[in-house]
Amino acid sequence: MARVSVAALRRLHRTHGPRRAARALTLTPEPHPWLRALSLVTVVLAGAWLGLLIVGNVRVPVGPMNTTMALRPSLSGGTKINVSPLGALQLDSHLAPVRLDVNVDQLDPERSQALVDHPERISGLQNEVVHDVEHGTFDLAVRSCVAVVSGATALGLAVYRRPRRALAAGGLALALLAASGATAYATWNPKSVLEPKFSGLLSSAPSLVGNARSIVTEFDVYQKELARLVTNVTKLYDVTSTLPAYQPDPTTIRVLHVSDIHLNPASWKIIASLVEQYKVDVIVDSGDTMDHGTAAENGFLDPVKDLGVPYVWVRGNHDSMITQRYLERMKNVHVLDDGRAETVAGLRFAGTGDPQFTPDRSTVPGGGAAEQMAGTRLASALREQQARGTPVDVAVAHEPSAARETDGTVPLVLCGHLHHEDTEVMKYGTRLRMEGSTGGSGLRAVEHEYPAPIEASILYFDRDNHRLQAWDAIKLGGLGQTTAEVSRHLPEENLPGATPPPSSPSNASPPAGP
Repeated sequence: MARVSVAALRRLHRTHGPRRAARALTLTPEPHPWLRALSLVTVVLAGAWLGLLIVGNVRVPVGPMNTTMALRPSLSGGTKINVSPLGALQLDSHLAPVRLDVNVDQLDPERSQALVDHPERISGLQNEVVHDVEHGTFDLAVRSCVAVVSGATALGLAVYRRPRRALAAGGLALALLAASGATAYATWNPKSVLEPKFSGLLSSAPSLVGNARSIVTEFDVYQKELARLVTNVTKLYDVTSTLPAYQPDPTTIRVLHVSDIHLNPASWKIIASLVEQYKVDVIVDSGDTMDHGTAAENGFLDPVKDLGVPYVWVRGNHDSMITQRYLERMKNVHVLDDGRAETVAGLRFAGTGDPQFTPDRSTVPGGGAAEQMAGTRLASALREQQARGTPVDVAVAHEPSAARETDGTVPLVLCGHLHHEDTEVMKYGTRLRMEGSTGGSGLRAVEHEYPAPIEASILYFDRDNHRLQAWDAIKLGGLGQTTAEVSRHLPEENLPGATPPPSSPSNASPPAGP
């Protein structure tokens, strides 16, 4: 039954008589009080969230870092510190419906270098950081109050078109924020900083700087390790801040190239972190994911299903047909063999598996000829795709000698096998991009004097013409090392002042295959 307020009904009765009041009783419904309250709370929460999202953040220097702090709605509270592209750490700092997000934008080179040059200053770094965080938190609290009240009031005015209801929405938003702040203060856990949860590449951070107990007992060692970590991260940010002037936009297709994982379980965490940090669209694995290719090793491949992006794979000489059939059953995996072509994430890929299976690293007589023959068949398949009007953008093979046979038939060919990164433009215009070992050579990581590094690349493609625009070569220190390097490279035709090539590789004239 329709309902109107008693006061409104009395006013109508006095001014217009009982007939008009009775008519209003049937035509002017009044929402149930619970529905009105629910509507107001919805508007308040939505407006407060929008206010926080748009203007509720502050830029604060914290120690040697430049950071951005913001409050975000959350069911569990806590603090999240993002150190892109290395990963993140989470602190169970408080229980409240708001989370403190701290994004490390960059390390200030001068402040970081001062810590490295004068390690004794690290002893006073804690007080400096605490002061900076307190100052930033106060500024954030003030800005958040303004953002929440403004957002809720503006949205309330847009929805209700009544200043009184809009002010009520702003006041309720401020009350909710104050209650959240009081809850956070009451549940504040200062010891949470001693038990952070690491993710991404930072998951190895505890082994780098030690746990809380070792920090107390071996503070001198901790100072040196912290200085070393700051140095390495500073180098990483220094490199990324001076990369060539190529800025990927949201339409850029991002490809993560990995190779020669060789049963290293740490590789999956690194790959997952790179997928998240770089917003990767597709992963290309140029083989030797396994070490012996036995069925007992198949369980190692299960994390591929959880990476969240398509996975393009070709067989290496350490991967068996057992390995290949296991991967073919995964929904997100695209196995390429015998020149098969597929369009994945907007790019057309074609590839071939390694014709040899030599898990014991034996030398097979005629093996080189077999690799070249496999490459020749791949090149023939690429020409057929070109003739059909479905040209391939990226070819994939495991062995470089097979990849070289595709020269002139495709703009880019990816390979691995040799456990070191390299690139070259071949005679007929095809760029060969060879990846190092994303598994740090696996079980053979310590065969040589220095541990093999962990290497991978992010390739940036133009979504319209599917051409390679740039690539980031990523190199992480091998077993027991803490270095991290990122270097950006541009194809010669994309360098400032360069002129585009007159013809593409697909229009060149390489020798015809048999």
